[in-house]
Amino acid sequence: MSHWFHRNPLKATGQQNFELKMFAHDSEALKIMSDLKQSRTRMLELLPDPHHTIDQVETALKLYMALLRGLILQPGETTAASKLSSALTFRWSESLLGTTSSQADAVFEVGSMLMNTAFWFMKHAAMLAAKQDIKMEEAKEVHSSLRKAAGIVKFVQDTLIPQLAEKSTNGSDLDGRVCTAYMNQCTAEAQEVTIARAIELKHNPGLISALANETSKMFTTAADNLHTLDQKVFGHWRAYFELKSQFYLAYAYNYQGESLLAEDKCGDAIRCLQESQACHTKAGLMATEYAKNKGPGTQAKPDKHNFFKRLAPMLSRTLEKCERENGFIYHQKVPYDPVELPINAQTHGLVAPEQYEIPGVSPLWTTMAYAAFDESKLAADDKTKSKAAKKAEGDLKPVKEVPITENEEGSKNESGCTIS
Repeated sequence: MSHWFHRNPLKATGQQNFELKMFAHDSEALKIMSDLKQSRTRMLELLPDPHHTIDQVETALKLYMALLRGLILQPGETTAASKLSSALTFRWSESLLGTTSSQADAVFEVGSMLMNTAFWFMKHAAMLAAKQDIKMEEAKEVHSSLRKAAGIVKFVQDTLIPQLAEKSTNGSDLDGRVCTAYMNQCTAEAQEVTIARAIELKHNPGLISALANETSKMFTTAADNLHTLDQKVFGHWRAYFELKSQFYLAYAYNYQGESLLAEDKCGDAIRCLQESQACHTKAGLMATEYAKNKGPGTQAKPDKHNFFKRLAPMLSRTLEKCERENGFIYHQKVPYDPVELPINAQTHGLVAPEQYEIPGVSPLWTTMAYAAFDESKLAADDKTKSKAAKKAEGDLKPVKEVPITENEEGSKNESGCTIS
């Protein structure tokens, strides 16, 4: 497949011991607190390494989320808020800002852990896509991982952000604009996999063009959501989106040119290929800009990667073919204005986020276990620290992540995808 993806850092978090005052030492309540601590620790052990399996991460996440929901909702078939929802303070770093946010809110913990899990799915996809000879099953897993990541971010944005006790800071991982950018990024990158597959199977060029155009628009939407944020921080990530947008616009015009040539519209086809080359040139300039920008996340020279280099010769071959046939056979005038790219209903919304469903409250949260916690002492448990004491703790240190080995050579075929 030989795709190249930009990835932002994981979120770091402070230690959480889940210590709460009780009326009496209830064994069920003690087990819940112990399991919460262990399941959270397990998640934090898994996430820094993208080489773990999806099953490992999903199993650990399901266990932790089911236990954590007992801090948000009362036991039983009810939507009533738990008395424990603000009993513990959670600390998380903001992946791009590098600052630390602290909230006494279980919803904040759910949202932060889910965003970190979405980042893991994105990194898992990038790890698989960086392989030199990726098998079709692995390509499907890349596609699935990106859709899962998009679904998790969508759940956070639609369901959790409105429930936060405190509004998130500008540019934080729970800022709606950041979530929208991530959602569009994951969906667009999943469509990149679909495009590679369509090229490999030699699908209709018009269909590939429409899909590439749709993908280009998604990257543009992602970039637009970052315009109002600090460009010293978000400019690098935004440059990635703008580069990818122009890159897939070049693809769209190339395959539209092939489609028009098949319809004997050689003049229009030549104009499409000229526009494709112009978009590719713009993408090259943006790739240079991306490499110069030292913001958070992946540092790379995308124009040196095979995913970028393999497009230019393809454009040249198609343009030469069109010009040659126009000179010998068609003698058609080449339009001054670019040919409009058609919209294809078959490609609109072709890749959608995979819906994430948070598990129900763990059965360990019985009425008796819930009643064991002393409501009168909850407020004092975790809020004894003054603002000055919290400030003295300082910002959290970055997570030590297992690196993804980038493959700049890529696969040997046109799309970079291996069919097996």
